[in-house]
Amino acid sequence: MTITLRLLCVVGAAITFLGMARQIKKAKIKIEDSIFWVLLSGLLLLIAIVPGIASFAAHLLGFQATSNFVFCALIAILLVKEFHNTMQISMLKHKVTELAQEEALERHERR
Repeated sequence: MTITLRLLCVVGAAITFLGMARQIKKAKIKIEDSIFWVLLSGLLLLIAIVPGIASFAAHLLGFQATSNFVFCALIAILLVKEFHNTMQISMLKHKVTELAQEEALERHERR
């Protein structure tokens, strides 16, 4: 793993961690919602500090370059997170629709 990729991982981890800490401090995000991002920044830092882990995984999975594995893994992790967020948004939209319908029925019954 090149020094450039290792530095990129450290910088990415620092930006992610500091960004989440700032959002928690401003009370714009709950701690339980930021756990994913803190863990991701920890993973990036671990990969930067111990590049042998990424090299071993890349070799095991048949990647020609460790950097390809790192980027592919990060894309896969973020896609899973996006899918989870999409499911949550869909459920919340459904709940909002149900609440609006219930409220409309209650108002109609009061008249």
